Amino acid sequence: MLEQIDLSKKLSKQEYQSRMADLGLSLAALQRKAIDAGLPVILVFEGWNAAGKGTLINRLLQTLDPRHFQVFATRKPTEAEAMRPFLWRFWMNTPPRGRMAIFDRSWYGRVLADRVEEAVKKPVWERAYPEINNFEKLLSEDGALIIKFFLHISKKNQRKRMKALEANSATAWRVTKEDWQHHRNYDDYLDAVRDMLAKTDTRYAPWKIVESEDRRFATVKIFATVVNALTRALEKSPAEGEAATKKPLSVPSADPVDTSILDQVDLSLNYDKEEYLDLVEPLQKKIRDLEYRIYRERIPVVIAYEGWDAAGKGGNIRRLTSKMDPRGYDVVPISAPNDIERRHHYLWRFWREIPKAGHIAIFDRTWYGRVLVERVEGFASELEWRRAYREIREMEEQFTNFGTILVKFWLEIDQEEQLRRFTDRQNDPHKSWKLTDEDWRNREKWPLYKEAVDEMLLRTSTPNAPWTVVESNSKYYARIKVLRTVIKAIEQRLDG
Repeated sequence: MLEQIDLSKKLSKQEYQSRMADLGLSLAALQRKAIDAGLPVILVFEGWNAAGKGTLINRLLQTLDPRHFQVFATRKPTEAEAMRPFLWRFWMNTPPRGRMAIFDRSWYGRVLADRVEEAVKKPVWERAYPEINNFEKLLSEDGALIIKFFLHISKKNQRKRMKALEANSATAWRVTKEDWQHHRNYDDYLDAVRDMLAKTDTRYAPWKIVESEDRRFATVKIFATVVNALTRALEKSPAEGEAATKKPLSVPSADPVDTSILDQVDLSLNYDKEEYLDLVEPLQKKIRDLEYRIYRERIPVVIAYEGWDAAGKGGNIRRLTSKMDPRGYDVVPISAPNDIERRHHYLWRFWREIPKAGHIAIFDRTWYGRVLVERVEGFASELEWRRAYREIREMEEQFTNFGTILVKFWLEIDQEEQLRRFTDRQNDPHKSWKLTDEDWRNREKWPLYKEAVDEMLLRTSTPNAPWTVVESNSKYYARIKVLRTVIKAIEQRLDG
């Protein structure tokens, strides 16, 4: 792409002023429309040192309402950021609907500076290309507009600009030894940029190369690109309140699961109380010892619980954590998303809870709500929940690529056992608060939920993130199986 760029392009002052007057007014009006339409907008600025990113971003911002955008200057990751998957810090800054996020450098640092400066090994930065494409694709499919700029100048012009900055006492501080090192490595960076453009220029997030040796030309091109992209996005996006129809799926899916995984589960498996008490304490102590080991070796662990209402998730989690150091784990209860969470991509709230290396996050319900309750109750359209299988697999792959131990449990009980537990709760004043009208309604939809669970298990059990179905008619058996499964997963990593 760069070979086709003519860096000699210029605009006269008169033409610049004429075009910018209209572009500025158009951009301000389009921002207001994007706010009203709930359109999230992401602007990415990459480019050479001294290409003018800061100046050009500032010129763009002068036209916008500052209440509805945020600028993120991406530098080397902090300690907390480095201890999570590399996209975590960018997920934290994805904009809610109706707002704009402007990134002065971005996630592309992984395949540019990290690659050239050898901050990460080759397999790590090579793996970043599909992770970045997946990240941008799922944001785009959720309605975000992504506009990516690469500000291009020649090596000769870069040197000239850096010398001019150094010659001015007010700007000399902006040129560092690292900047000159990058300049000396211009050709290596050029190879990395070419790879980046070739591998991440997509239909849903295309690159726009900006000839930046003339500031006036670069400014007009950036403004015109944003105006055109916003215009097209607003023409395509549904009016507020007219999103795709969402209704419960009451017919078999288009890709039915021929064999029920749940029908093959042996729910007669059981331990009596004496057997359980003999087994549980040694396993709990083992979990505690492993918790300290994963902390020392900086290995993150994610334990995900899904299951039928009254399947025993809460009690199971309590037995798992009863002897663990509370400083090393967090239990994350998941309920219906709040207003802030609904304004983001549905995975955003789960990325926020991903543990740093050496810590454990235990999710009491998870991101699988998109393909379970949201599917059955019609809170997600069929297009959305079908797309979620791929999005979830990709997210979990990113976790495990980073080194996360990911353990996923489905707690299975039959309808008779669920009814017995519901009745016990209803009749026990200390437990009645656990039972809601929604639990009874969900029970009436058991066949639909069962179909959804079977398809979830089939489509999202992968070698790096397999499901473990836990036979839970016996709570004692379920607790022992979960403890043993977590221990095995951690020991395999530590001893592997």
